[in-house]
Amino acid sequence: MEYYRTADFPASRRMASWNNTYSSRFAQVTFQPSSSDVFDAELRVTSLGFLGFADVRTNGASIERTAAHINETKSHFFSFLLMAQGGAQFSHYGNETRLEAGDFTLCDNAAPHRIQLEKGARFLILRAAPKMLKTHLPCPEQLCGLRLPAELGLTGTASAMAHSLWMKAEEGIPEEFGDRIAGHLLDVLGTAYSISLGHKMTNSTVVGLRKAQAKQYIEAQLSDPDLSPGSVADAMRISPRYLRVLFAEENETTSAYILRRRLEECASQMTNSAWRSLTVSEIAFSWGFNSAAHFTRAFRAKYGMAPSEYRRMHLLPH
Repeated sequence: MEYYRTADFPASRRMASWNNTYSSRFAQVTFQPSSSDVFDAELRVTSLGFLGFADVRTNGASIERTAAHINETKSHFFSFLLMAQGGAQFSHYGNETRLEAGDFTLCDNAAPHRIQLEKGARFLILRAAPKMLKTHLPCPEQLCGLRLPAELGLTGTASAMAHSLWMKAEEGIPEEFGDRIAGHLLDVLGTAYSISLGHKMTNSTVVGLRKAQAKQYIEAQLSDPDLSPGSVADAMRISPRYLRVLFAEENETTSAYILRRRLEECASQMTNSAWRSLTVSEIAFSWGFNSAAHFTRAFRAKYGMAPSEYRRMHLLPH
């Protein structure tokens, strides 16, 4: 098992060293501390058969995976995130999800995502290649960014199994049994998702996959001011009508989805002290808005106040 902690890095280079280590040893992301307190984090990495297995602890931070990170990554995989302690806010595939201890969510490393971790947070990560995961969960794209509640169905069983196997992995599990154990764990997780979130899966896995691909494309191009339903349809080589069908069951048009996600990203960035040096207009333009007046009107309609007022109320302290 590999073990890394910020306490081993010089204070003057702690954040840069931590981000480089985490990106090279596990996943390419960027950590940003939530406060001016000394940033502390730990990462333990091992494997369970064909599954990657990790334990992450932090005293509070946002973790973001951007299009730049994705472009530098060769492997495609999905990750189950199990909130072991504390809470977090997770943004992925256009979903904003509140996670509490015992909850799971599913993440696709081919799409941008962000998790805001509270102080004292800890989460376990189970990582699988698409080919292996889809034998247990046929269309994971439909479930990315959704909360699998701790109190429903077999979620508690899956959580207890993951915790138990993590402790066993620390002691050492015989290599010849790893794949079999990993398969059993994914069977339980797949069943837990089917019981609790089966209604979120469309009848057609093809339709579900195409909708997920449309969202993934939008998320990757969100900062492009030319992004539109027409450009999405063209990129996916589908008709604008079929694109409308994909979004129809969520009672949100493609245009409304793009606007909502841009506003959510702007709101998130405005409340992050790392972006304090940027003006509201600069943040808006960086997320594809090309009119400050349009941005202000749309922001007020969604959040009930002007962007500058929202920023003053919610900006995290240094």
